[in-house]
Amino acid sequence: YGFARNLVERGLAYVDSLTAEEIRAHRGTLTEHGRNSPYRDRSSQESLDLLEKMRKGEFPDGSHVLRAKINMQSGNINLRDPVMYRIRHAAHHRTGEAWCIYPSYDWAHGVSDAIERITHSICTLEFEDHRPLYDWFNERLAEAGLLERPLPQQIEFARLNLSYTVMSKRKLLELVREKRVEGWDDPRLPTLAGMRRRGYPPSAIRAFCERIGVGKSDSWIDMSVLEDCVREDLSGTAPRALAVLNPLKVVIENYPEGQTETFEAANHPQRPEMGTRQVPFSRILYIERDDFLEEPPKKFFRLAPGREVRLRFAYFIRCEEVLKDPATGEIVELRCSYDPVTRGGSAPDGRKVKGTIHWVSAEHAVDAEVRLYDRLFTQAAPGGRDSDYREHLNPASRQVLAACKVEPGLAGAAPESRYQFERQGYFCVDRDSGPDRPVFN
Repeated sequence: YGFARNLVERGLAYVDSLTAEEIRAHRGTLTEHGRNSPYRDRSSQESLDLLEKMRKGEFPDGSHVLRAKINMQSGNINLRDPVMYRIRHAAHHRTGEAWCIYPSYDWAHGVSDAIERITHSICTLEFEDHRPLYDWFNERLAEAGLLERPLPQQIEFARLNLSYTVMSKRKLLELVREKRVEGWDDPRLPTLAGMRRRGYPPSAIRAFCERIGVGKSDSWIDMSVLEDCVREDLSGTAPRALAVLNPLKVVIENYPEGQTETFEAANHPQRPEMGTRQVPFSRILYIERDDFLEEPPKKFFRLAPGREVRLRFAYFIRCEEVLKDPATGEIVELRCSYDPVTRGGSAPDGRKVKGTIHWVSAEHAVDAEVRLYDRLFTQAAPGGRDSDYREHLNPASRQVLAACKVEPGLAGAAPESRYQFERQGYFCVDRDSGPDRPVFN
């Protein structure tokens, strides 16, 4: 406000009493010059008196504005005497009722940057036409000794457009308020809070920013570029674990009842310094339902009737019998046999098996909830000129699996801990996780 008074005193700003519609009509167009307001030549003293009364709340909304006196003939419409202050009788979340005039963005932007000693103000391309105004305000105040040099420099670049999501704060706010997502930290959102909850490491986000760089032309970056950065980062840092998302019960009939043994498993196959863990094994296991087919096609190298596969870290097993629910025909249990001499995953007689599958011991497994997240939208660029972006929301973007089984070492895993579930993908412990029932994203 003090800076604004200085510009008025120097004849560089004035109080205008035209209506908003009249100001718009006087401003002109891209092909027509603007016209001076009849109030443009008000004396500095009259404008100062009116500005003080505006400040004290003596006028209703819209009756006056403070405008910079620049050039109504400028080819850049932003320089045609832009509005600096408007009257608005509204409570502010910090200052309450103390003020009833509020600065325009163009007036506040450069001035606040200069006050805060910003060196470079990084903006998106739509601010390029506003840069001359940003510089004009700061130069006029520096000339009066009110701002220190060097003044901040505004630099524009193309905004980031990420496929299959929206980056607009307005649209993100709509999704949150309409409860189409769980909140600002929903793992499907492109917010830092959402990415953190999804399990994206900060270093992967920085690598993504370095990879895409900064440019002057608008472009779309495919979501897979970000996902590649996340995978590359987690590949070297995430410990491995066994988890069965869609369990199918397996009973090893020739394994001694009540017996338990453990297998040593590497936490990371390429990083011995990450150590090992002990994985329990017993007569009853769970395997992934997709790892068994009663009538397998060619090149299906997993478990099938009469076929042998390797259990990761453990033994060879063979499917001997398939048990089904008589009412639905659904497979509910497999009866298998194991070869004791194949402990560790190899046969002394040299026979080979093509398939290796993961498993967990039923007696030792921890019940877990797994939330599978897909792209938030079905279209790469949600919402065109003729459609609402919400029409392209993906109804299958969040799938909750409530009956998963994970190895006992994952019980009590801390929120934000990241793991690679072998043969599944990368997962992160959610904030909803509890000591008795972990939740993974």
